[in-house]
Amino acid sequence: MDNRRLLPIIVISIIALIVLIALSSSIFFTIQANERAVLFKKFSGGLDKENVISPGFHVKAPWNDLITFDVAETKAEETMDVLDKNGLSIKVDVSVRFYPKFDRIGFIYERFRLGYINTLVIPEVRSTVRQVMGRFTAEEIYSTKRPEVEAAIRNETAAVLGNDTNNVEMTALLIRSINLPDKIKQAIENKLQQEQEALAYQFRLDKEKSEAERKRIAAEGEAQANKIVNSSLTPNLLKMRGIEATLKLAESNNAKIVVIGQGDEGLPLILGNN
Repeated sequence: MDNRRLLPIIVISIIALIVLIALSSSIFFTIQANERAVLFKKFSGGLDKENVISPGFHVKAPWNDLITFDVAETKAEETMDVLDKNGLSIKVDVSVRFYPKFDRIGFIYERFRLGYINTLVIPEVRSTVRQVMGRFTAEEIYSTKRPEVEAAIRNETAAVLGNDTNNVEMTALLIRSINLPDKIKQAIENKLQQEQEALAYQFRLDKEKSEAERKRIAAEGEAQANKIVNSSLTPNLLKMRGIEATLKLAESNNAKIVVIGQGDEGLPLILGNN
């Protein structure tokens, strides 16, 4: 082939190679294990929310924009001041763990962009904590109903974040600490201590009453038994028992001195034995 004919082909190939190298970062991409991605197609439909790109090596048109989401579980911690049922200010520390639903990252991006944590998760957590704690008193939040308060915050936050609009999966929500004003905290602790002392005192009273009732029943039973035994010990029965005892003594190999008819009611009188 004529070199003059090959020259344009070589030049075009070199230009194509240079262009390919220059655009390689816009054409080839890799999604890591903790990531998912969607494309924004400028010339064919905009944001492709339905087709989520999984981990691995991929190719795209250079004019399409790649939007990558970190879908690993994330933790956020918040400290906030809330009001209880009676308007008392309480400081609460809360931790929440969550991740975006893998197959819904396009919808999350459409509404919140990549900053969904600050625009969605944290505001919803703060709002729910305030709403739930506003239904309880400081004493209930601090002591008597703390598990119930935590459960309500956890369930209501998970429901809000996980609905079809927000598409965030919450895995845990913990109340790390609840701080009350010192005077209120001391008053609650004193009240709880007094209640515990009252319960302990009532327990001792109930125990003593139960023991007294047990002794009364035992005494009545013993008295009834003695009454039955005494009523059954007639003179004839005693004579019969005496005769039976005499017969058994007669059968014994040991020497006995028995005077018949000398005891009370004519019962045998045992004087001694060897």
